[in-house]
Amino acid sequence: MALTGHDQPKYAVTIAEIRSEAKRQRRQADAAPVMRRLFEWVDENIQAQAFLPSNPFLKALGYIQERKDGLMVYLDDPDVPIDTNHVERVIRAIPMGRKNGTFCWTELGAQQIAIVQSLLATCRLHDVNPYDYLVDVLQRVGEHPQARVHELTPRVWKTLFADKPMRSDLHHAHGGIKDAG
Repeated sequence: MALTGHDQPKYAVTIAEIRSEAKRQRRQADAAPVMRRLFEWVDENIQAQAFLPSNPFLKALGYIQERKDGLMVYLDDPDVPIDTNHVERVIRAIPMGRKNGTFCWTELGAQQIAIVQSLLATCRLHDVNPYDYLVDVLQRVGEHPQARVHELTPRVWKTLFADKPMRSDLHHAHGGIKDAG
């Protein structure tokens, strides 16, 4: 039986929810016991006081302990990946930017370049066309309510404005500009 257009989105959401719930349950069954044992081991080693307070190993254990809540999010939220490889791939260009920053005339100029590079990397991470994003946001930012400035981040902008971005006069004068992404 083929799905009608009306039924299809509802069905797709249900499948996504089932997959997410299955992933969450699998993490609870497989990863949660390992995480509990890890944090018990960390706590035991910190409490044992077998190391000097300045010991790098003890500092590393404290680092893990301080980030326990953030690390545990992975168990309950199926959308949180186990690693940050996807982010690291996107920001790979930033170290090159550091080298290029040596050619900036001022420290402020280098900071501005870093901000733009960060925005471009975030656009790529969220599959947002950087040209469309920058043209739209640079026109919108002056009139956009300050209390809702978060709407101009690439992730949120994609859901609110990407389907009808503001265009520049140049875009209209030349009958549209090809994809710059």
